[in-house]
Amino acid sequence: MTVKGALFDFSGTLFRVESAESWLRAALERSGAAVPEEEVVRYARDLEDAGALPGGATPLAVPPHLTEVWGARDRSAELHRAAFTGLARQVPLPRPELYDALYDRHREPAAWRPYPDAHEVLGALRRRGVRVGVVSNIGWDVRPVFRAHGLDPLVDAYALSYEHGVQKPDPRLFRVACDALGVDPGDAVMVGDDRRADGGAAALGCRVHLVDHLPVDQRPDALRAVLGLLPDGAPASQGVFRK
Repeated sequence: MTVKGALFDFSGTLFRVESAESWLRAALERSGAAVPEEEVVRYARDLEDAGALPGGATPLAVPPHLTEVWGARDRSAELHRAAFTGLARQVPLPRPELYDALYDRHREPAAWRPYPDAHEVLGALRRRGVRVGVVSNIGWDVRPVFRAHGLDPLVDAYALSYEHGVQKPDPRLFRVACDALGVDPGDAVMVGDDRRADGGAAALGCRVHLVDHLPVDQRPDALRAVLGLLPDGAPASQGVFRK
């Protein structure tokens, strides 16, 4: 296989969102709400259990009234906000405006950190002439995050689910990315952290490489295995598969 295009997921692959506690503290500070320390810790734990932090832990349970919107959350900005603020509202917070403040906080570049090897790997791909795309199930524009962290110049195209009304694993979103890059899916690799969602690229003939969705300090170099798929790279990782 000749790799001419590399597609990357956003959350859990190139970037990781901050912790639930850091996320909550930022929203509290912005709102001016004074909350005792022990309550901050408790609220953060309850919000994490509820799955209210996009890019964080999955919900322990989705309330019945949110089941439909949760399943389609990445198809539009409105559905995405409704799904995650709806989950957050399962946790009684001291001020009603905090639910929107939390959602707005997670969209800020400061809420995200790139994995340590992200810049290195994207830069190496560019130098080797491989086109790079970002394919994400998301309800907002991640481009400012990439710009703030210096990665946007290394990305050739973005295929964001909410902009196309279709979410992974639907092959149509991967097709959008491949077309934008001008590469055949059979010459592309999809790199992501979700076997079901990112594995949808295999239906088009893309190779799929999976990485673990871990905190940034626990995953220093997993993306480097992608370079092993190129002719002058290191041996390919065992995390690569085709459907």
